[in-house]
Amino acid sequence: MSDKKRLFLVDAFALIFRGYYAFIKNPRINSKGLDTSAIMGFMNSLLDVIKRERPDHLAVCFDKGGSVARKEAFPEYKANRDETPDAIKIA
Repeated sequence: MSDKKRLFLVDAFALIFRGYYAFIKNPRINSKGLDTSAIMGFMNSLLDVIKRERPDHLAVCFDKGGSVARKEAFPEYKANRDETPDAIKIA
């Protein structure tokens, strides 16, 4: 057995968007009428990674937003992307 420790870095927004769009045809709505698809998909994916890969350490990374450095260096960066859905914004 290896003594090497494994660190997983998780791109939170990638999983959030993936979770939201996975349930786009059958959204998960809670008792208050809120679409929880993004949260459910994110948590399911995160738990799957933990169970399947069994990392020693795991960090979930979020973009802080508002950065223009990438757009200045590469103007086409996310140029064709639609506005973030409200269900993701409130998640």
